[in-house]
Amino acid sequence: MSQEPWHRRVLEHRAGLFAVLTTITITIGGLVEIVPMYTIPTDPHATEATLYTPLEQAGRDIYVREGCYNCHSQMVRPMRAETVRYGAWTRAWEYQWDRPFQLGSRRIGPDLQRVGGKYPDAWHWEHLRAPRSTSPGSIMPAYGWLAEDEIDPADVAASVRALATLGHPYADTSEAGVGAQLEAQGGEIVKRLASAKIAASPLSEAVALTAYLQRLGLDGRAALETP
Repeated sequence: MSQEPWHRRVLEHRAGLFAVLTTITITIGGLVEIVPMYTIPTDPHATEATLYTPLEQAGRDIYVREGCYNCHSQMVRPMRAETVRYGAWTRAWEYQWDRPFQLGSRRIGPDLQRVGGKYPDAWHWEHLRAPRSTSPGSIMPAYGWLAEDEIDPADVAASVRALATLGHPYADTSEAGVGAQLEAQGGEIVKRLASAKIAASPLSEAVALTAYLQRLGLDGRAALETP
C-alpha cells in the first residue's frame, strides 16, 4: 500500500484537477476580499477627510524620508487597550489622501494617528531637536538638522502637482501659489514658536514636519470620539 499522503495521490498527481481547484480557491479568496469593498455602506464621516496642505504634504515627505514609519505606526486598532491610550480607532476613510499610507508595522515609539493637537508646536520642535528633553527615556535619535534645513517651494509644488494628477483636488498647484501657502501656514507656526522663545523659519523642515504631525487625526475627530 502506498505511503504517499492523500493530497499527493489525489491532487498533486492530477495536474488538471489541481489547477481547477486552485483557481476556485483563489476566486473565493478574492471575492471575500473584494465584495465587501462595494457592499459596505460608506462611512458618513468620509467627507470630512481633507487634503494635506502643501506644508503638511512637505512635512509628510520628510516623515517618509527620515523613516519615521519604522518606529511609529499610524493605525489605532479597535481594542480597548488601544483606544484608551491613543483615542478612537482608525477608519479606512482617514487614509484616502495618503499616498502611500503610513500604517506602520512596529511601535518602538507610540502610535501617531491621533497626535494632532495633543502637544503644542514648541513640544514637537524640542522633541525633534532633543527627544529626551520632552520624553525622558526615549531612544529616538535627535533630528536637529531639521531646524536648520529648509524645504524648497519648487519641490513642494512639484509634489503637489504630482498628487493632483492622481486625483487630489488642489486648487492651485503653481509654484507661486504653493509658495504663498507655505509661507502663510509656516508663518503661523513660527508665531506660536516665538511665544515659546523659539526662533524659526517658515520654510524650516522642522516647521513642515510639525505641521504634518499637528494635522494627524483631526478629520472627524469630534464625531469619532463620541461614545
